[in-house]
Amino acid sequence: MSRNAWVTLATNDSYSLGALVVAHSLKRVHTIHQLAVLITPGVSEAMKTKLRNVFNVVEEVNLLDSKDEANLALLKRPELGVTFTKLHCWRLTQFDKCVFLDADTLVLRNSDELFEREEFSAAPDIGWPDCFNSGVYVFQPNVDTFSSLLKFAVTNGSFDGGDQGLLNAYFSDWAHKDIQKHLPFIYNTSSVATYSYLPAFKHFGQNTKILHFIGVAKPWLQNFNSETRKVYVPSECQHLANFLQYWWDIFADDVHSRLSPDMSGLAGALAQLHMGEAKSQEQEAYEEHMRRQCWETGNIDYMGRDSFDNIWKRIQETLSAGTATETPVAPAAKTDPTPPTTPRASRSRSSRSRSTTPKRDPRDRSPTPQPEDKVPVEKKEGN
Repeated sequence: MSRNAWVTLATNDSYSLGALVVAHSLKRVHTIHQLAVLITPGVSEAMKTKLRNVFNVVEEVNLLDSKDEANLALLKRPELGVTFTKLHCWRLTQFDKCVFLDADTLVLRNSDELFEREEFSAAPDIGWPDCFNSGVYVFQPNVDTFSSLLKFAVTNGSFDGGDQGLLNAYFSDWAHKDIQKHLPFIYNTSSVATYSYLPAFKHFGQNTKILHFIGVAKPWLQNFNSETRKVYVPSECQHLANFLQYWWDIFADDVHSRLSPDMSGLAGALAQLHMGEAKSQEQEAYEEHMRRQCWETGNIDYMGRDSFDNIWKRIQETLSAGTATETPVAPAAKTDPTPPTTPRASRSRSSRSRSTTPKRDPRDRSPTPQPEDKVPVEKKEGN
């Protein structure tokens, strides 16, 4: 058995979903190396069992937090404090060399050649290329390095409040000392790279080996229809459609069947879905949960279920129901045969709403808010 390992981190059950897909994506490309995952007390017992069935090593570690709220506020990502827990990977001394992968990465092609690189090898970050992105890096486990990193963190903190700022400050000569430690971007292709250089993504993106879904739009939070097994991708992420579908294909084929309702958060909700079957009550509950979550994050289905026409129609139905329950009043001796203008206008608007609202096959409806004209993407062959 290999003395090297791919390593990832899961701080809760939702991120464990990502870690499981990472593991299965590595198995699909036939890696020869072991798989290890660091977990924290935030992972449920049910999920720990699932992880142990997939990873060679499941190591529970203490939660490290930078406590640096001021710097974290600059990123508007306060949850990054717990990523200091990533430093525990240097304590995996049962391995000679490791490659760390964030739980929001996806391995598309065999990348075992990364183990030929030396510590500390990483790819440039698109936000500041003289810094590396800490979502993928080659390292050599060593307890002395772990102790040194902790001491450095306490003394110097992190310029961004997370592990990336800390590691860049600690391995401060990465930018200029040895170009061999600069990994090609295809080993850590950022999902937002198209914003900065779309032509390059179109030209080189087909060679991507490891994709990194950075930011808050994680694959497991996308709109997925369990009946059709299609993912519904926002218009601004259409360039990622095939990658996101591949992530959900792995989830549906290799992960979902072993989830259980006693898992926490999104993992427990997804466990209740029935792949390829008509929607159950649990499915409807999940859809409503995701719809509410989208509302709370400002992702509202203005073109579909939450469109003005549908909201107006519901208002009219509510008003009509209220009128029907009122006590009838005797008409006056003489009445105007012309109906009041407001109700007539309302009926006209309601009728217009019904006639212009597009009709869709209910089997192909997105379970969470998406524009009605979105077309589900197909899996990209060969990924």
